[in-house]
Amino acid sequence: TKEIEAKTARVGELGVQLVQQKEDIDDTLKQLKEDEAFLKDLEKNCETKDEEHAANKKLRAQELLALADTIKILNDDDALELFKKTLPTPSLLQLAATGKSVKASALSVLQTSKGDFRLNLIALALKGKKVSFEKVIGMIDEMVVLLGKEQTTDDDKKEHCETTIDQTEDKVKELELSISDLEKAIADEKEGIATLTDEIQALEDGIKALDKQVAEATEQRKEEHAESVEIITNDGAAKELIGFAKNRLNKFYNPKLYKPPP
Repeated sequence: TKEIEAKTARVGELGVQLVQQKEDIDDTLKQLKEDEAFLKDLEKNCETKDEEHAANKKLRAQELLALADTIKILNDDDALELFKKTLPTPSLLQLAATGKSVKASALSVLQTSKGDFRLNLIALALKGKKVSFEKVIGMIDEMVVLLGKEQTTDDDKKEHCETTIDQTEDKVKELELSISDLEKAIADEKEGIATLTDEIQALEDGIKALDKQVAEATEQRKEEHAESVEIITNDGAAKELIGFAKNRLNKFYNPKLYKPPP
């Protein structure tokens, strides 16, 4: 009975553990769904960022090409020589015409790129009547440096997105392993409960068999007791009968020991 009580208590504890583990699985599944949703959103955002990054990269490549061509045109030996000679002399008309052709070439290259207001500012500066080409070249150099910084920033953002995706995928794998471990633990607990239930049933069957044996033994002892009482009673009657017979013999053979009946 004590063993049954202990095993019943053990079954109760296992049931509580089973419920707790099921709640842990529910919480883990909820967390897993949230992480998967976060991962999907993150992948979607990263894809959008990748597309934007590719577009920006392509646009910057076009801008850099335009800037390189412009710098090449402006730094050409003939153009530099022309800029040095742009003085108020009678030959100014022919030189101004050549300078205009250089500016037109630079403008045609800049206008092939689209989408960046800074290139538009440079083109606007070239369109001006009074323009300092050194200032324009400085603006172009600053823009090249700025584009390089923006490219570095985009590369860092892309690396951060990839790192975040890797971390989220690792977390999802850990949650899946935790769910698998909990399911195995629940299966083990269920197997333990089934084993304890079988043992309890075996003990109950043993107790029933023992009760039956006790009842049979009790009935047998009752019968034996009744037989013993009967034998004792018969023995007493036989002794009394023998006493009567002995007293009758004493009346004839030994009158002194004879006891007359009351």
